Amino acid sequence: MPEMETAAFETDLSLFKYDNLEQLPPAYRDLDADERTERIESALDTLGDDVVILGHNYQRREIVEHADFIGDSYQLSKEAAESDADYVIFGGVTFMAESADIITDDDQSVILPSMEASCPMAGMAEALQVDAAWAELTAALDDDEDIIPITYMNSYADLKAFCAEQGGLVCTSSNAHKAFEYAFEKGDKVLFLPDKHLGENTAHRLGMADETVEWDPWDAEGTDAADAVENDVILWEGYCQVHERFREHHIESVREDYPDANVIVHPECRREVVEAADVAGSTSTICESVAEADPGETWAIGTEIHLTHHLQRWHPEVNVVPLCGDACMDCNAMRQIDPNYLAWVLEELVEGRERNVIEVAPEEKDLAQVAMDRMLEI
Repeated sequence: MPEMETAAFETDLSLFKYDNLEQLPPAYRDLDADERTERIESALDTLGDDVVILGHNYQRREIVEHADFIGDSYQLSKEAAESDADYVIFGGVTFMAESADIITDDDQSVILPSMEASCPMAGMAEALQVDAAWAELTAALDDDEDIIPITYMNSYADLKAFCAEQGGLVCTSSNAHKAFEYAFEKGDKVLFLPDKHLGENTAHRLGMADETVEWDPWDAEGTDAADAVENDVILWEGYCQVHERFREHHIESVREDYPDANVIVHPECRREVVEAADVAGSTSTICESVAEADPGETWAIGTEIHLTHHLQRWHPEVNVVPLCGDACMDCNAMRQIDPNYLAWVLEELVEGRERNVIEVAPEEKDLAQVAMDRMLEI
């Protein structure tokens, strides 16, 4: 396993960490919807309270209709930790299943139905890459300066562990500003990973827009480490492929079609999109805003398309529209949790076999828990 330059634990690229996860067996690939639903429900009846299914807000309807809990990633992990279920099936992506494994009991198994459900943004900041870049960045600091790393929840467990070891912490989209405040109490500068847009929007919220720089350590023509550390906030070159797609012209277009519309976007969107919107907030904020809307109000939603569709079903009295119309994207990683995979892992549990279990290495788990505990302190 590759050695880290600045951290005491060993890790590997996520591609190799989970190369033991299994593909969907051929017998499950052609199930029709009715048969699949019947088999899922039968397996759930047999397993009873031994299993809990978590459905992320961005999951397709065929997954969330079987979920015991629906929500954002950290909220779902907490629900799993508070349950007595032996098996936690996470309808999400790899980093979410890792977070659930970190905070659930050791006797609970966390299962990710599909091995392909890997968040591209989390993959833009692998711990091995960040470790090498960190060595370069810290070497460029003055002797009396300290930099604190903050990683968004949407990152792998080893990056959370890395941040803990370097004195940093984890944040969500809702508490990123508090994480910044914590970091500046501990050090002079912040390295924010992996989402540059959330980092930039947070810096603007704190009045630090002029002290912020984007940094790609592998761009030979970009900002070098010596110039990057002249700024107080250094943003890693990462982004969400779904949220980066939104543009100002989408907001202009929806306001032409719906003059009284309320536009709400996720803070993973570009800065200019957040500025043009009426509200920016997490998936929980988006859900709450629509739930609390008056009948007849129009809300244009700037986030993953499945959540928009869920809100349309859950709140038919509100006119919920996708911000970018037919151009709105689903999350390709979430899409990999095919309902046929759900049928398979459930029926395997009925037979006493656990498939595609996500296990974070003990040292990584302990350190990642430290980073998450620091977040809870703020």
